[in-house]
Amino acid sequence: MPRAVDPEQRRQDVVAAVCRVILRDGLDRASVRQVAAEAELSMGSLRHYFATQADLMAFTLRAVIAGVDKRISALPDSPDPLSRAVLVLAELLPLDEERLTEHRIWLAFTARAMVDPDLAALCDESRTALRNGCRSLLEPLTTGNLDRETDRLHALVDGLAIHAALHPESYPPHYLHEILHTHMSTLPKV
Repeated sequence: MPRAVDPEQRRQDVVAAVCRVILRDGLDRASVRQVAAEAELSMGSLRHYFATQADLMAFTLRAVIAGVDKRISALPDSPDPLSRAVLVLAELLPLDEERLTEHRIWLAFTARAMVDPDLAALCDESRTALRNGCRSLLEPLTTGNLDRETDRLHALVDGLAIHAALHPESYPPHYLHEILHTHMSTLPKV
């Protein structure tokens, strides 16, 4: 009798395989064949869940974004808006292996998005969500020009994430926290 397969678990296993291939060999090598081999599935089994390579890549990118959203949603509430902002923003930086992996995957997809309109749309959605998140974190914290402060914070978080993903030895977690705290302390206060 065939073994029952949990489709959602299988999709998550495939996403993990895609990420391993991307980290090891690069996004261009994350073909359906390579991913199927990495996930120890037949190509037919993989195609049962993802009809095309584009479907597989879009699902993987969405899964990475959903993982970040899930971690942020699980953060404890804080009555202090500054403490809450720092907690949320820290989740967006590569402070541990999980987040470093996410950022490296994100960078691979971002580079591909320059030539792939479907991935570009997903990356744009994510960028907009990040900017809006920065804005909502800042609203209770500053009397300054909210658009400008949002742009500054968004650029800081993006820049730190990129540099730390590419050069983690130069941007250890304590240094990222220090930069984030320094920036937040320079906001025009409410």
